[in-house]
Amino acid sequence: MKLLYQTGKQILTLLILLFLHTSVFASYILIPMDLTQKNHLKAYGIAYFAVAHDVDMSWLLNYRGGSFMCQYASSIENECVVRNVSYQVIADVQAEAIQQEIAAIDANMNEIRLTKLPKIAVYSPKNKLPWDDAVTLVLTYAEIPYDVIYDEEVLSGSLPKYDWLHLHHEDFTGQFGKFWMSYRNAAWYQQDVQENKDMATKLGFSKVSQMKLAVAKSIRDFVAGGGYLFAMCSGPDSYDVALAADGVDICDVMFDGDPMDPDAQSKLNYDNTFAFTNFHIVTNAYEYEISDIDVEAQLHFNNKKNDFFTLFEFSAKWDPVPCMLCQNHLTVIPGFMGQTTAFKKDKIKPTVVIMGDAPQFDEARYIHGEYGRGTWTFYSGHDPEDYQHLVNDKATDLDLYPNSAGYRLILNNVLFPAAKKQQQKT
Repeated sequence: MKLLYQTGKQILTLLILLFLHTSVFASYILIPMDLTQKNHLKAYGIAYFAVAHDVDMSWLLNYRGGSFMCQYASSIENECVVRNVSYQVIADVQAEAIQQEIAAIDANMNEIRLTKLPKIAVYSPKNKLPWDDAVTLVLTYAEIPYDVIYDEEVLSGSLPKYDWLHLHHEDFTGQFGKFWMSYRNAAWYQQDVQENKDMATKLGFSKVSQMKLAVAKSIRDFVAGGGYLFAMCSGPDSYDVALAADGVDICDVMFDGDPMDPDAQSKLNYDNTFAFTNFHIVTNAYEYEISDIDVEAQLHFNNKKNDFFTLFEFSAKWDPVPCMLCQNHLTVIPGFMGQTTAFKKDKIKPTVVIMGDAPQFDEARYIHGEYGRGTWTFYSGHDPEDYQHLVNDKATDLDLYPNSAGYRLILNNVLFPAAKKQQQKT
């Protein structure tokens, strides 16, 4: 009798353990991205971590702010705890109910599987400059790994190794950011100019502008081949200006040693550009602008309290790409300035998708398009949590802004390549 009791007890214990194991196996982790999330930015790092460890993560477009969900794994739960990311462990029936809600025909929601780990590169100078970059700040904060590459790596053919490329605060026209007027006597400026000239010589170019154009063309080929390009601040407009000025000298004597072509404006080829058209280059070396794509800074200085932009709503089922790029817990985003603060709408090509605009200023802040087999996204402004980020200002401490809606837009783009396979099926 005692033996039967012990045997029965052992079987019961085994059944309980089996039940608990099955329950855990059938459980899911839901990472909400609405206003209940404690750290939106680090949540993207959790999604990246999951894909890196062969755990398929679902991106639930328009469900609670673009939440993430995956089958339960203790490693994912541990990372959520360590990184202070809000999460819920839910049963499989709850996960199935969420999936059914999302799949409903009348629901503007979609489930996108993140299955491809994107390899990320940031195009950035190796020398220290007196400003930081929002993308490298948020990648580091979210604990998403990236490589820093610059002109030599790009021109040596390294871009095909990567899925996603960000253009650092950059001037592809060879005018060194038009900082000459204010900083030509500053040690950092002189060093930056000299290092660029030395690299141009090393790579066989007589001018920095020629080297930067070659880099811009290599990046264009990267996108055409299926790459993902993201650029902020001066990156977008200086990139397109450089492409439009292919074969035309738009640099004055203080930038490249000889005068610019007096007919440069009439020789611009807008067919070469990704996003912008019918713009005019700014030829005055004393003016801190590359072209008239950018809006007038004074307009924003005088209207800071009214400076915000609104994200557009896209169909999650029929137009998942811009929908993915606009996932957020807020639809109205506080504005922020930069060398390029915003894009004038009349300078944007009609084929470009405007994803966020400021109608009160008649300008776009967040735009997207396709080129060849790849895509590009341009985001204006310098730092989403520093309204007017100046040279020599301290880097933003993202521990103070873990729920930044402006920074979330950057991270949407970082995860975008992870969904490539399903995008093509949609």
